[in-house]
Amino acid sequence: VPAWDPGVAASCGWRAPPCSLPHLRIAPHSCTPPSSHQGNLTCRLPPRSFGFWQCLWVRTRGPSLPEQVSRAAHESEGAAAQLGSSPEIDPRRPRCLLPESAQIPQISYASTAPDLSDNSRYDFFSRVVPSDTYQAQAMVDIVRALKWNYVSTVASEGSYGESGVEAFIQKSREDGGVCIAQSVKIPREPKAGEFDKIIRRLLETSNARAVIIFANEDDIRRVLEAARRANQTGHFFWMGSDSWGSKIAPVLHLEEVAEGAVTILPKRMSVRDRERIGQDSAYEQEGKVQFVIDAVYAMGHALHAMHRDLCPGRVGLCPRMDPVDGTQLLKYIRSVNFSGIAGNPVTFNENGDAPGRYDIYQYQLRNSSAEYKVIGSWTDHLHLRIERMHWPGSGQQLPRSICSLPCQPGERKKTVKGMPCCWHCEPCTGYQYQVDRYTCKTCPYDMRPTENRTGCRPIPIIKLEWDSPWAVLPLFLAVVGIAATLFVVITFVRYNDTPIVKASGRELSYVLLAGIFLCYATTFLMIAEPDLGTCSLRRIFLGLGMSISYAALLTKTNRIYRIFEQGKRSVSAPRFISPASQLAITFSLISLQLLGICVWFVVDPSHSVVDFQDQRTLDPRFARGVLKCDISDLSLICLLGYSMLLMVTCTVYAIKTRGVPETFNEAKPIGFTMYTTCIVWLAFIPIFFGTSQSADKLYIQTTTLTVSVSLSASVSLGMLYMPKVYIILFHPEQNVPKRKRSLKAVVTAAAMSNKFTQKGNFRPNGEAKSELCENLEAPALATKQTYVTYTNHAI
Repeated sequence: VPAWDPGVAASCGWRAPPCSLPHLRIAPHSCTPPSSHQGNLTCRLPPRSFGFWQCLWVRTRGPSLPEQVSRAAHESEGAAAQLGSSPEIDPRRPRCLLPESAQIPQISYASTAPDLSDNSRYDFFSRVVPSDTYQAQAMVDIVRALKWNYVSTVASEGSYGESGVEAFIQKSREDGGVCIAQSVKIPREPKAGEFDKIIRRLLETSNARAVIIFANEDDIRRVLEAARRANQTGHFFWMGSDSWGSKIAPVLHLEEVAEGAVTILPKRMSVRDRERIGQDSAYEQEGKVQFVIDAVYAMGHALHAMHRDLCPGRVGLCPRMDPVDGTQLLKYIRSVNFSGIAGNPVTFNENGDAPGRYDIYQYQLRNSSAEYKVIGSWTDHLHLRIERMHWPGSGQQLPRSICSLPCQPGERKKTVKGMPCCWHCEPCTGYQYQVDRYTCKTCPYDMRPTENRTGCRPIPIIKLEWDSPWAVLPLFLAVVGIAATLFVVITFVRYNDTPIVKASGRELSYVLLAGIFLCYATTFLMIAEPDLGTCSLRRIFLGLGMSISYAALLTKTNRIYRIFEQGKRSVSAPRFISPASQLAITFSLISLQLLGICVWFVVDPSHSVVDFQDQRTLDPRFARGVLKCDISDLSLICLLGYSMLLMVTCTVYAIKTRGVPETFNEAKPIGFTMYTTCIVWLAFIPIFFGTSQSADKLYIQTTTLTVSVSLSASVSLGMLYMPKVYIILFHPEQNVPKRKRSLKAVVTAAAMSNKFTQKGNFRPNGEAKSELCENLEAPALATKQTYVTYTNHAI
């Protein structure tokens, strides 16, 4: 530009503008610094001239001039655009901000307040520096990268501090995972002890060791001093905004308190090789010079593009740009895209904001030497080199700033209301497992939680094994009992025609022995692995063996009772006392048991089940599933109930026939058998049902049931058949036929025996023996007691 004034450019630190507007003039007299404020430059153009900027001032040294700048902005009617800076009091808000009614585009090189992005209020405002919203986002990303979720904030009272903290809190809520423990504001005029009070308040939430600071340099320094006075050096981890940046003043002589502080600063560079003043001086260049240059070039590029489109081929202004339409110029400003002085692209978004670019520093103290070390950057997303970070006391290990420690596996989080980063850890109990961080759920009925309660695993299934200690005794009794039963059967078959076998009633004896055999065999069915076949056989034979045994004994005792009761009234024989009749009665009683079993099969088919409730202990580690047949305790009572009824009825008849002379029948051995059997089952009932809640229910109840059944069979076998076998094998001389008696003689003897027995009741010893019995027994007493037998025709 021919009229470009080198002196003015040098004063502002600019290069030549990127556009060719021949009539653009910046006369020296229009850019003279006010005498009362040296070091500030205000540039004005004459009215109706093309105003490159009407309100441009660059602060190099000394106070700002908001009044002069604002007045200069409105003095020129032909103003086209404005470039503004920032004051010292609030470095985030422009002092040269024009009202929206002026419709003059503005480009700021230092204003970062988040509310300036509001197009409804500042639609003509743009800036080449990033908004504090990006800074807040970058700080939230850093907090999340360091795995901090519980932080406090400290802000200086004013737009910068309060809006910065507000943006940080808003971004933390949007992203989630970060909670604010304390939010402290530093007054503009703090009282004595105010900063000590701030430290005490921060210590109320001691787990929140990370502190986010949006404050000016003086407030930052006094916060650090208060922390040192409270002896909290190394407790807090500071994260400072760009007002802290890489400055030495806030941390001077406070290096140990500030050690580890993470700070953020917009990405910038010095323009050393482009300066034309101060080359040999000792001054320190203002860090915002880069943004000033970018702002000027952004306006130049926008005007150049606008002139090229509206005034093609023209030199100077054309009618379409005289005057300049601010709304149209704003569109060109928002469309610029060029490489700035630092090599970064200069662009604007729809809100007029420049992209966020930040350098991230950490204040490190090593070997008594303190420095700000670059540890990363942020450009739309975070690039953080955690391995370059160093923390006081812990080296490279990341410190914690969390509200609650992570829950262990198998524990769920119960969050504190209004504070999602704080929680209580509650263990999943019982059969629960951890579904996610916040939920415990009960495992399916056939499963239990794993050791760490992060999932479920199948519950082990158990059954009574053949080698179990609980099965040893039942199996021993069953094997011995079956052997003994087979021995008796073989003996009876071999001596089938001897008087003792005949006198015992061969037909019913074999039926009774079959029932005893089934009672012993049931033990093997009870211990075998439950399946469809095993469970079906259990239903059939568990109650059938006992029913056969007691049906045969009941038939015998009933026959004896009817014979001697009939003898009291007449000498005629009772009906149904023949062997065929006895077998018919016995099988009729047995058929009722079989009928009930058939009905049960129809109503509820047999099958095996795995019962996970029997051994569902409070501690799931000991839970077991029990493989068993679908026979409940109630079903078992019904299954054995009929056998119990036969047993009780047989016992009643045994009591009624207890007075019959033992030389005539085996009523007394049957009576002793039934008394003993009743005692066995009376002991069985409380043991079986009293252990229904025991963890070893399967073993106890199976063992108790099988032993009770085997003992009942053993009592019958031992009392009714072993004496006969003994006589048959070892005293065959007693196994001889005696004189036969007629039914009349037997009945008469029974009647006389009953008569004298009643008289004997009044004797001191309660005994009586009739003369008839004495005469009958005389031959027998001469040697040994013998069995008096009679043929089927006699009785």
